[in-house]
Amino acid sequence: MIVVIAFAANILVALAKSAAALLIGSASLVAEAAHSWADGGNEIFLLIADRRSVKNKDAGHPLGFGREAYVWSLLAAVGVFTVGAVISVMHGVQSLFDPDPVTDFGIAYVVLGLSGVLEGGSLLMSVLKARRTASSYGREPIDYVLRGSDPTLRAVIAEDSAALLGLFIAFCGIFAHQVTGDPAFDAIGSILIGILLAVVAIGLINQNRRYLVGFTPPERLVARSGEFLLARPEIARVTYLHLEFVGPGRLLLVAAVDLVGNDSEERIAPRIRDLERLIEQNELFEQAVLTLSVDDEPSLSF
Repeated sequence: MIVVIAFAANILVALAKSAAALLIGSASLVAEAAHSWADGGNEIFLLIADRRSVKNKDAGHPLGFGREAYVWSLLAAVGVFTVGAVISVMHGVQSLFDPDPVTDFGIAYVVLGLSGVLEGGSLLMSVLKARRTASSYGREPIDYVLRGSDPTLRAVIAEDSAALLGLFIAFCGIFAHQVTGDPAFDAIGSILIGILLAVVAIGLINQNRRYLVGFTPPERLVARSGEFLLARPEIARVTYLHLEFVGPGRLLLVAAVDLVGNDSEERIAPRIRDLERLIEQNELFEQAVLTLSVDDEPSLSF
C-alpha cells in the first residue's frame, strides 16, 4: 500500500515539476523532475518486489521467494543512481557553462510547495507503518528502517526523505538565483541534488547486497530465537544456532539441540521432524533444520 501511495505521489510531482521546468527553465527543477520520474519508475520495481517475494515456496525453491524482494529493490536503487543522479549532475554541469535564467520564480515556488505536501504525506504514511512494524519486533523505528529486513519500506522512506531534502536544495538554489541574479546557484542546486541521490542509491544498494549474500541477524533476534527454542518442552539445551534472512521478516533456522529424554534413534528422527514443523508454524521462520547436539558441546545461553 505504501508503495502505491509513493508511486502516485511521485507521478503527480514529476508531471508538475516537468511542466514547470519547461516553462521557466530552472536547472534545479529539471533535476527534481528527473528525481521524481526515477522514483516513480523505481516504485514499479518495488511493487514487483512485493508481489514476487510472497509467493509460496515449492520443490524448486524450498526457502521460498523472499530474496526476490532484495533483487528488485537492488534494481530500484540502481535506477535512482543511473537516472536521477546522473541526469541531475550532467544537467547541472551543462547549466553552469550555458546558464538559462529562470523566467518565473513564483511558479517554481508553487510547484516546490505542492511537491513538498505530496512527498511529505507519502513519507508520513511510510513512517507510521515503520513505527507499527518496529513496535511488533521490539525495535526502534529508525533502527528497523536502516537495518531491518524490509527493503521496500526502507526504499520508500529513503526516497521520500531524499525528495524532501532535494526540494529544499532546489528552493535554496532558485532563491539564491532570484536574490543575486546569478543562474549558477540554480545549476549548483541541480548538481547537489544529483549527489544526494547518488549517496542514497549507494546506501540502498549496499543494504540489499548484504541481505542477498547472507546477512546475519542482530544479536537481539538471535537471542529471541534461542529463547523460543528453549521454551519448547522437547528441547533441553541448544549448542548451535545459525539464522539467515531468506526474505523480509523470514529466517532460515539451523540448530543443534539436545532433546529431553533418551529415546532410540528410530523415535528421535520423527520427533525432530515434528519439532521442525512446529517451529515453522511461527511466522518468523521460513524453514527450520535441526540436528542433535554432541554431549561435549557447550550449551548456548540467551
